[in-house]
Amino acid sequence: MKILFIVPYYKPAYIYGGPIVVISLLAENLVTLGHDVTVYSSKANGKSELDIGDKEILVDGVKVLYFSRLTKGNTYVAPGLWKLLTKTVRDFDVVHIHSWWNFLALGAALICKRQNIKPVLSPHGMLADYVFYNRHAFAKKWIHKLIGENLLRNSWLHVSTQMEWDESKNIIPEWSGEIIPNLIKLSDHTYHRPENEVFSIGFLSRIDPKKGLDVLIKALSRVTLPYKLFVAGEGEGNYISSLKKLSVKCGNDDKITWIGWKSGEGKFDFLAQMDLFALTSHSENFAIVVVEALSVGTPVLVSNYVGLSTYVEQMGYGMVTDMDPINIAAQITDLITDQDKIKKINHEAPGVIKREYEETSLARRYLQFYNSTKTL
Repeated sequence: MKILFIVPYYKPAYIYGGPIVVISLLAENLVTLGHDVTVYSSKANGKSELDIGDKEILVDGVKVLYFSRLTKGNTYVAPGLWKLLTKTVRDFDVVHIHSWWNFLALGAALICKRQNIKPVLSPHGMLADYVFYNRHAFAKKWIHKLIGENLLRNSWLHVSTQMEWDESKNIIPEWSGEIIPNLIKLSDHTYHRPENEVFSIGFLSRIDPKKGLDVLIKALSRVTLPYKLFVAGEGEGNYISSLKKLSVKCGNDDKITWIGWKSGEGKFDFLAQMDLFALTSHSENFAIVVVEALSVGTPVLVSNYVGLSTYVEQMGYGMVTDMDPINIAAQITDLITDQDKIKKINHEAPGVIKREYEETSLARRYLQFYNSTKTL
């Protein structure tokens, strides 16, 4: 099968976080299964451009063409990509567009519609209520009304969680598609879990207002049992400073350690050292780090705005909370005193996660979905 991925950014632009990882991992596994995968992407690397030429190159077995942007922000205006796509879109069996709310994806969807091609669309959280109705909400409303809704109707929907499915179907109720989890690169190592003298809570993510770290700090200030919060992540300097000032105001700054970004095996080692991983985010269509934490046996506390919250609740692998600091504090206190539950998760979760998120099996589910879109 010849498959085309259209994405606003691709590795090595790891500045964009989780989507880069899951998109490239899917592409690489499809190649391993014997399929021909090509990626059209911009050269976006934050405010700069990747230092990559205009010719097709192999990136871990995947054919990738990078196109220059006219704009350096999140609009990703890439005329060269649209020009080539117009000429080549019919050369592929499946077109899979990743992301939304940028001109690169919208333009690609428009080209597909004009050529009577119905692509697969993975919004990667871009159609979540928080994203739709917060930043640039007025512009999104008019883009959706003028062109977006029509283009979305001409696509097959792929999402990674039930929550993302429900939010997307609120926009296009008759949308057809499938829920298939994201592929995740898990560690093959076995990590030693320490007996921490003080209950250790970990946060690992981009430090951004959407992630709700301020809510977690406020909640922890109400926890009277001993604890430590370790914050692993990077973000805008002024925002991090505001969080540190908040912790001083809340009186728990001495219980918080800011340790910077963790990646690779260091990320899994960090998560394995924690007694609890916490993500009180305002919006997460999936949250890779939740699976990563569970893969090393660390219980999780997530808000009910995290896509994997339903899975966490069903499996009993931690706690799901609203955004009320009082309720979060109560749930953390309950877990600290429930060592039997912690040990059960420590023992059970790694095997289950590694079985359910086996890369090849998930990649085959995507292939089945692609095939179904050609026959329906």
